[in-house]
Amino acid sequence: MKRLFALLATFATVLGLTAAFSSPAVAATGCKVDYTVSSQWSGGFQAGVKVTNLGAPVTGWTLGFTMPDAGQKVVQGWNATWSQSGPAVSVAGLDWNRTLATGAAAEVGFTGSFTGANPKPTAFTLNGVACTGSLEEEPPPVPSDGTPVDINGPLHVCGVNLCNQYDRPVQLRGMSTHGIQWFDACYNAASLDALANDWKSDLLRVSMYVQEDGYETDPAGFTARVNELVDMAEARGMYALIDFHTLTPGDPNYNLDRAKTFFASVAARNAAKKNVIYEITNEPNGVSWSGIKSYAEQVIPVVRAADPDSVVIVGTRGWSSLGVSDGSNESEVVNNPVNASNIMYAFHFYAASHKDSYRSTLSRAASRLPLFVTEFGTVSATGGGAMDRASTTAWLDLLDQLKISYANWTYSDAPESSAALRPGTCGGGDYSSSGVLTDSGALLKSRISTPDSFPTS
Repeated sequence: MKRLFALLATFATVLGLTAAFSSPAVAATGCKVDYTVSSQWSGGFQAGVKVTNLGAPVTGWTLGFTMPDAGQKVVQGWNATWSQSGPAVSVAGLDWNRTLATGAAAEVGFTGSFTGANPKPTAFTLNGVACTGSLEEEPPPVPSDGTPVDINGPLHVCGVNLCNQYDRPVQLRGMSTHGIQWFDACYNAASLDALANDWKSDLLRVSMYVQEDGYETDPAGFTARVNELVDMAEARGMYALIDFHTLTPGDPNYNLDRAKTFFASVAARNAAKKNVIYEITNEPNGVSWSGIKSYAEQVIPVVRAADPDSVVIVGTRGWSSLGVSDGSNESEVVNNPVNASNIMYAFHFYAASHKDSYRSTLSRAASRLPLFVTEFGTVSATGGGAMDRASTTAWLDLLDQLKISYANWTYSDAPESSAALRPGTCGGGDYSSSGVLTDSGALLKSRISTPDSFPTS
């Protein structure tokens, strides 16, 4: 859990078009727009717009469209800079998504208000060129049969992607436990049935704190509980992400011997399973990348000795921010990667605190590094405060676009706004009804429960 973040980025997606680009290329033969209203309520709605460039590459794009009803207004937009003058809406790409290759798409979204009717916008243009491709509702994905593990089998890293048994990139979407030393009652047959069957979650991240009354107080007991939760996830067709949750102290080398002992045990015990992923350090902080790399290159061989094929995830500098929260960026990892194969790098964010500069880093890094968002929250980096729906949606849209897997913090009834379940839920038997979900839980369930459509050929 990211409680110590000090560096917060500024989010500039409120209304007001300020981006200016030099000599943007113009789409030569047009574009295609898919417009979807994902939800609507009295006087308001949320919509997504996907624009696909059908012409020459575009560097610096502006999407224009017209609101057909005078009562329709953009309230707040994301993944771009938005402005509206009368019925005309202008949407300009940001630094991290300003380039559209031929056939590439950008996905943006907004919340709006309306009076009277709420018809679809019209007259879409990309850099002034009419989007004559079809304007249609985005068709729902075709659901796949079977559980995530049944369909995908053992996972591996191919290029910058997480890939399944068919060597096709996949995105896993799921939830993280809170510290099992505090909220163990939340993880039982009923709650995991709800996560697998109602949420349609692909994975469960098992968050085992090392300090803070965690593993170091009872290594055998915590190891046994982690293995039990791996089995429970396996029985429900979910992947299990074993999180060696180091936070305080932030240098993972402090726990090097404990890590070797723990991972030697769980890797030997779970090596034959198809559903296990290892996260060997959660949020390194106050430590250099070279220190983290040294730790990883000593722990990964311990895992490989027992389980040579499973995916291993390495935390990154600055609370797994690829160094952004320490004033750095992904270049330190790109230029000095961990000397191991079949590995990914962790990236964490909290949507109310970490916005455009973090998204820009992730977008750049995704073309060079295999990334897995093993933890994120819809609120501030403290785990509290109001949910930032716009920033969370922008993040999830970006992760979907880049096919980056994620686990949300947390599937628990902790008394903090990052929790998906209302306080007291884990003392009862109901984990499925809408009444037990917080605002964060309702949003995440609505995203995770959409069909995966995993590729099988």
